[in-house]
Amino acid sequence: MYMLRIEHQVPNYEGWKKAFDSDPVGRERSGVQRYQILRLMDNPNYVMIDLEFDTFSEAQALLTAMQKVWGQVEGKIIMKPESHIVEVVETKVYDFARETGPEEEIG
Repeated sequence: MYMLRIEHQVPNYEGWKKAFDSDPVGRERSGVQRYQILRLMDNPNYVMIDLEFDTFSEAQALLTAMQKVWGQVEGKIIMKPESHIVEVVETKVYDFARETGPEEEIG
């Protein structure tokens, strides 16, 4: 699995989110399996987007499409976009169900 991480400052999160939701490059059509949006706690106008792909070539193709979009909106909707394509080599999900101790008898 491959992840395209995009990071940039936005002048207004709500305005950026509206543009993101309009999906100008067709994420699903481009092979995005899932995405998540992250914001910094101390700067909610700094956005990080992780887009998950099955193949490196799908990630690269979407990045190329996004770079064209950025050329049209940089300085208006986004500032200084950065991107990286990474290979996910390991994922671990922990089970956080923990014992709460002996059950109390009622009654």
